[in-house]
This record gives sequence, structure tokens and C-alpha cells, in this order.
Amino acid sequence: MTSWIDYWNGDHPIYVNERHKALHYRLLARDLASLVPDEDAVVLDFGCGEALSADILAERTRRLSLSDAAPNVRDKLAARFAGHPRIAVLSDHEAFALPAASLDLVILHSVAQYVPREDFPGLIERLAEKLRDGGRIVVGDILPPDLPATTDALALLRFGFEGGFLMAAGMGLVRAALSDYRKLREDLGLTRYTEAEMLSLLEGLGLTARRLERNPGHNQSRMAFMAVKLAPLE
Repeated sequence: MTSWIDYWNGDHPIYVNERHKALHYRLLARDLASLVPDEDAVVLDFGCGEALSADILAERTRRLSLSDAAPNVRDKLAARFAGHPRIAVLSDHEAFALPAASLDLVILHSVAQYVPREDFPGLIERLAEKLRDGGRIVVGDILPPDLPATTDALALLRFGFEGGFLMAAGMGLVRAALSDYRKLREDLGLTRYTEAEMLSLLEGLGLTARRLERNPGHNQSRMAFMAVKLAPLE
């Protein structure tokens, strides 16, 4: 296994059981839905993963495009949401081919840590081109440089306690420690940003940015940001 895309394209132990996965995606969809500007919004969730509850998010939109680089993930999405009137499944290339100024909101949740630091500004810039004036980009699940793995583990255990899968969460942490995920973290690393670095990156691309009070999902030790594309001055 040589890349994060290869990892997400195969079987992995990120979710300790099906209940964990279902609750994770349900909470995430509800949190993301609260960030949709209005029910006429056209939205792209870039790097969406399995997005089991994307229908919750879609209810708040006119059109929701789900994009993921992993072919197996896209196949699952296409099967799950086949015939849904508001949901389309796209490859990365199809997402980048969307017309300029065609989107109201772009979501990049739990994406930045898997993208090399030197490549992330270019990714944001390409996606910002798809936004209408006043459109938004939400960048979520940003890992601060000083965030220890134990904090993530405690967040999972807390989520497991609240969601009724505490024992499975504990066992899952042991499996993850022995899995390819830990080796990939060591070999490929995870990209981390301070709050100031992320704000500087987004504002350096001509966006107006702020940190959100809440990171979508269960892990509040990570950060989320919203950036707005302003209309050019006359």
C-alpha cells in the first residue's frame, strides 16, 4: 500500500463496527447540513468517504455532488444513492470539471491531513474557482500540530460511551494500533496546521476566512474553518 487513496479504497479498521460508522456519518451529515446557506444551494462534498447519511445533507440542498478519489468508495455511493433526485456521485476529475461559479458550498472534511502541505493551496484554489461570488468552502477536521494520538483516542471512547459501542471502541483502538493505518501514518504522515496557518493559507488565496466554533462530527479537539469567496471590487 503506497498512498492514502489505496488505503481508503480497501478494507480498513477506522470504524470499530457498523454502529460506529453509522453514528459517525449521521452526526457529520447533521453538522454539515447546518452549514448549508439555504435550501437552494448547490453543494459539493469533496473527499466525502462513504457518506452513509448524505441524504440528510441533501435535504438541505437543491443539488449535492459527492466526490471521492477511491473507486470502491464511489461504487458504494453510487449503489446507495442510485435514483436519489438530489445526489450525484463524481470522481475527482469530474468534480474539477464542474463549471466555474456553479457551486454555493464546497465541503472538505477530513481531507487536509491526507494532502501534502505543498499541494493543499492548489486544491483549495481549484475548488474555489467553482464557487459563485459569496460561495463558501468549509475545511473541517484539521489536526493541530500539538494534538496527540491519545486525545483522538479519548474522543473515540467518549463517542463510544455516548453511542453505545464503548467496548467495541476500546477493541478497535487496539486493532488500529496494529494495523496498516498506523504504519501509513508513520510512512506518509498526516499534514497538520495551526489556526493561524490555515487562516493565512485561505486568506492568501483571496478568501475571507474564520474558524468555526464547532468542528463537524464528534472530535472537538480538531478544527474547522469557513472561507467565503467575495465578489471582485469594481
